[in-house]
Amino acid sequence: GGVVLRPEYLAHVHARAAARGLPLHLDGARIFNAAVALGADIRALTQHVDSVQFCLSKGLAAPVGSILAGPQPFIERARRIRKMLGGGMRQAGIIAAAGIVALTEMVGRLADDHANARMLAEGLAALPGVQLDLARVQSNIVLFAMPHADAAQSLIAGLRERGVLLIGMGGPLVRAVTHYGISADDIGVALAAAQKVIA
Repeated sequence: GGVVLRPEYLAHVHARAAARGLPLHLDGARIFNAAVALGADIRALTQHVDSVQFCLSKGLAAPVGSILAGPQPFIERARRIRKMLGGGMRQAGIIAAAGIVALTEMVGRLADDHANARMLAEGLAALPGVQLDLARVQSNIVLFAMPHADAAQSLIAGLRERGVLLIGMGGPLVRAVTHYGISADDIGVALAAAQKVIA
């Protein structure tokens, strides 16, 4: 739900895993969002894990791609398994180029996504029937609840008709995610639409 794990927590989990002889893998799909939210270098989040996977498209705006990092024997084994499962790609240089741009150009702008998520969360929290814990809005994900499942579905459908996309998370829960294609002006439009749908 967008809540950021702190390096101290990862260090604690790593120590417990290591005490049992277990490697620790981090699914870091949005790890750069976490680093930006904490004002930390990415190494602060990866130093306590044995391997990490992160996505180049979520938040970083590459069209496709993920990176898996870890010790050389682990990566060699992962490559063998990928090939056995038919996951290899040929002539992937153009995709790699987009990944390089994602890592060098897009990380710094993630703070804009976080600011837009905060603006959206504060606006939604002021609407009748919306239950939202602002302390949990730490990155680019806004998770909130409506009074019941029907109200959530009504909001999602009403906003979709107005060009605003949300996703239902089951029952009364609704999720919104901000990204590079959404501006502060777009947040204003979304909030105005939500006000009309809820009214």
